[in-house]
This record gives sequence, C-alpha cells and structure tokens, in this order.
Amino acid sequence: MQLEFPDGAKRDYDPGVTSRAVAEGISPSLAKRAALVRLDGQLRDLDRPLETGGRIEFLMRDDPVVLETIRHDASHVMAEAVQELFPGTQVTIGPAIEDGFYYDFARDTPFSLDDLPKIEQRMREIVDRDEKITREVWDRDEAIAHFEAIGERYKAEIIRDLPEGETITLYRQGEWKDLCLGPHLPSTKMVGKAFKLTKLAGAYWRGDHRNAQLQRIYGTAWASQADLDAYLLRVEEAEKRDHRKIGRAMDLFHMQEEGKGMVFWHPKGWTLWRTLEAYMRRRLDAAGYVEVKTPQVLDRSFWEKSGHWEKYRPNMFVCETEEGEVLSLKPMNCPGHVQIFDVGQRSYRELPIRMAEFGACHRYEPSGSLHGLMRVRGFTQDDAHIFCREDQIEAETERFIRLTRMIHKDLGMDTDHIALATRPPVRAGSDAFWDKAEGTLLSASRKAGVEPVIAEGDGAFYAPKLDFIVKDAIGRTWTCGTLQLDYVLPERLGAEYVAEDGSKQRPVMLHRAILGSFERFIGIMIENYAGAFPLWLAPVQVVVATITSDAESYAREAAERLRSAGLRVEGDYRNEKINYKVREHSLAKVPVIAVVGRKEAENGQLALRRLGSDGQEVVSLEAAAQLLSGEALAPDLRGEA
Repeated sequence: MQLEFPDGAKRDYDPGVTSRAVAEGISPSLAKRAALVRLDGQLRDLDRPLETGGRIEFLMRDDPVVLETIRHDASHVMAEAVQELFPGTQVTIGPAIEDGFYYDFARDTPFSLDDLPKIEQRMREIVDRDEKITREVWDRDEAIAHFEAIGERYKAEIIRDLPEGETITLYRQGEWKDLCLGPHLPSTKMVGKAFKLTKLAGAYWRGDHRNAQLQRIYGTAWASQADLDAYLLRVEEAEKRDHRKIGRAMDLFHMQEEGKGMVFWHPKGWTLWRTLEAYMRRRLDAAGYVEVKTPQVLDRSFWEKSGHWEKYRPNMFVCETEEGEVLSLKPMNCPGHVQIFDVGQRSYRELPIRMAEFGACHRYEPSGSLHGLMRVRGFTQDDAHIFCREDQIEAETERFIRLTRMIHKDLGMDTDHIALATRPPVRAGSDAFWDKAEGTLLSASRKAGVEPVIAEGDGAFYAPKLDFIVKDAIGRTWTCGTLQLDYVLPERLGAEYVAEDGSKQRPVMLHRAILGSFERFIGIMIENYAGAFPLWLAPVQVVVATITSDAESYAREAAERLRSAGLRVEGDYRNEKINYKVREHSLAKVPVIAVVGRKEAENGQLALRRLGSDGQEVVSLEAAAQLLSGEALAPDLRGEA
C-alpha cells in the first residue's frame, strides 16, 4: 500500500504496518514526539495497524487538533484514579467537552469537593507511571461477559445496545481498561499535568430522568500549564460577570421554582429589553423586513403536518381541552410564517419576502439543564424567514451577513468568525444539490468580505447553514445568529408562488436569527459588559444625587429637564453622604451620576461623574442635557451603519 506525506513524497509499505513504525523509519525523534496520526482526515492511534494507504500526517502534542484527545485521555486517567481510590465505583461514559471533560460514575456514597484534590493527586501519579495506552478489539459477547463479571453493568449495557456487527474496542492503560472508540495518546505521560477537576454534578444515565442518577465529575485539561492558568483566570473573571449575580445586583430579573426556566422581568430589566427590541425593530424596518405575529397555541394536526410533532414532541408543551383538542405551545415560529405566506397567490415579483417576528416560544428543557437566561423554557426569538427564489439566495445571504455583523458590533461584540456547516453523513438531497447549496453560501460569504470556517458535517439534514460566532470582552465565544437554507418545510406546508412563466414553484425558505433569543443574548450582554452597559442601553442612564437637602428642589428640576431630553433618569434625594450614594449607584452600574450641591444649584450646573472614573465634569444643566442625550442615542439613530 502507498502512503503520501505532507511534502508530497510517496512510499510503499506492507499492509498492517503501524504509524509508529512508519515514523521510526523516517526519524526516531518523530516517532518519540508524535501524539496521533491523521490518515485521510481520520485521527488514529500511533500503534494501530494501517489497513489501507492514503495521505498520512503525524501530529505533535502541541497541535490544536490533539487537545480534544488530551482531554479525552484525562477523563480516562480520572476514571482510573477514581476506581483505585474508591473500589466498587462503576464507570459509565466520559467524553471530552468544550474546555475540558467529565466522567459519570455510579456510586452509592456521594463524592464531596474534598475528594477532588485526592483524585487529582492520584491522576498525577498515573501520569508519572507512563502507562502505555493500547487498543484492543474484543468479541462482542466476551466483552459483555467481561464487564458483567467485574461489576460494570453500564458498560455491558452500552455494548448490548450497539448495532450488530459493530467493532468492539477497548483501550487499556496499565491494568485499567475502558470501552472506547478512541483514538488515544501513546501513554498517560503524554496527557501531562495541566489539568484541574472543577466541580461535581448529578446526571441521569443516558440523560433520561427515569433512569438511575449518577455522579458527574467535571475537569479541564490543556496542553500546557500556561494555557491552564489562562483558562482558570478566564473562569474567575466569568464568575465575576455571572449574569445571574449582576442581574440581581442591578434588579433586572429573577427566576423562581414555581416557573422553572421562565423569567420575571423587573422594570429595569424590561427597560433594557424594550430598548434592545426597539433597536432591532428599527434595523429590520430599514433592512426591508415586514413584521408579523403568529399564534402561541396551535392544534396537534398542524405540528404533525409540519413534521415537528414527530421530531420535537418530547420538547413541546402539550395540553388538552375539554372538547378533546390536543394543542401545543409553539416551539418555533417558522411553520406559522409559512401559513401567512400561503394566504393568497404570491408572484415571483413579490420575492424576496422578509418576514420577521419577535415570537414567544416554549420548549421543555430538563430542569437540570436550565441556566439563568442562557437556557430557559420560555424565550423570545428575534426570528425571521426570507422566502425567495433560488437565484436570490446568494444576494439575500450577503445582505444578511452584513446586517448581522453590523448589529453584533453595535451591541458590543464583533463577529469572531462565521462557520459554514456542511453536509452531514445522513442527509436529504443529492450530492449535486449539496455542492450547489454549499457553494452558494460560500460565495455569498466571500462577497460580504468573510472567509467562513468550514464545520465539516455539521449542517442540517436538509441543507447547509451559516453560524455566527461572536467573541466577548474576556475572549469567550458564543454562537449568536444563524442562517439555514430550507427546501423541506415549504414543500410540507404547500408554499407556492407563480413564476415568470406562469408555473407554480416552491420558494426557498431562509431561516435566520441574529440574536438567537432575547433572553440568552441579554444574558451574554450582561456578562460582556459586566453590567456596565453603554449609555444608550443602560436601564438607568443618569442618577441625579444631592449633596445637601437644600439642593433638592433644583435637583428635581434638573432630573425633569434630563427626562425631557429623552434620558432615563432617577433622583436620589436621601439624607445620606454623597460618597455613600456614589458607591451604591456605581455598584448598580449607573453610567452617569449627576451630583448637585449648593454651588451647582446656585449656578444651574451639574457635576457629572462617569462610571469607572474618579474625576468629575462640571457643566451647565442645558449643556448636560444636550451632551448626554446625544451620547444616549442608539447607534442607528446616530447614523452609524
């Protein structure tokens, strides 16, 4: 068989040769330094025999691609450590995840936080042992019998549920072994010691609340100690910016047990919401969208026709009436928009139709997955659907990319990158269709000045999509915004338009969102700004605070003048020291505190203190009204584009 190397060289080898042997034939140091091998794009262990030839590349430990394997191996090292320290503990699953890994354990006695340092220490010892990690192929029945014999019933269950004919692979490190697909590093030493166990949590076996509850240990692992330290610093900063804590401190919202996953918006939080919604509405109006409103509750038959009943029923809130109707709260807006499109006869001349809705949706999320504003059951999507002809897809995509990047920038987060999610293994449509659809999105992205990052195989089953990844103030990335091509829903719900030749044609439907949901995006914004919103977004923009009681009359007059200039103003006329007032309103993240003493009252002035600054600027009341009202304009009202 023939292997082709990155420099273009080609060499012949006997089938069954290992990648390590190939590396040793090139350079002993290469074989020693290599962590994984990539054969025709597939990652493999160094000691796994090569069945076929192809393009081969050796990956070193510091290659970003290897980081996921480091984390996966760290989960195995943790599982080995746990079973050494706590005999009788069963292991279940332990994948690598974003920024780290976890492993779910079955154990009668709960773990405690005090156990984590002990487990970490044993993990370091296992790394020092330099245990060789090897892949073994087992007979299905033998593997089941083996795990049952050692009391690992969860592993036995996993194997039983695998399709017949599936290759059963175990990985052994020292005397410990685990069911796993791999690939893995050559030994535990290569995992390194840049890891830390971070928290404990509960988890249901296979994510089903009807199954046994397990104990999950989370950890993080990195290629170097410097990377680990930087990550832990980001985590510390993220904890300070937790939107739930800041939301309470700023009196924006709360959530409670009687309404799991539902948000109670307080006046200040709802002011922030309305400000964001008004801004979005103006941007969409200017971009040629028409706004609609569709029903909250629709009959089961409607969701069956759209296909959502079959695919999303477990996540839908369903109710029955005394008349025997089976109804559901809408989990998404798209089918309702098709109904509006279907009313009357549409002409090709009307297209594209850009149909937007700030649609309230509800989806059942397990209570354990709920997280403040980031993961809720009731949410409002900044949803829109563009009904267009095939020849309009590229232009509409380009327009949407420019609009989305502008809005994200206005809201304080630049687009880090755009991901083009391509054809998944299981998909509808021919390769020719996918070639065309992916090419259209790629071309449109480039026309908008963007080179998308290819997310191989992450597309929807019916078409590719674009995902917009933004970066916040502390370097975290968030997926905010998406554009998905949809040929399926217009077909299912009978959407048609009359083409130029008089024939009936199906429109293409572009599903698109810019924020994703108001709740989640506001949560992201709170953390991005750490609550210190720019003046135009701040729920309270100015507090007029008195130094002495005899300045109260003027302070009230000043507050009213600022309100008349369009500012959101509160007055603080309490008999408290001014330093106390300034500290209190600074903690509440008020952008401007207008201080009024006897001197300011006599001269018709305000002493303006900006959040985060120790200095102050003394200006006339009229100058303050003009200055601050200008600063408080939203970016679109300032003419920014």
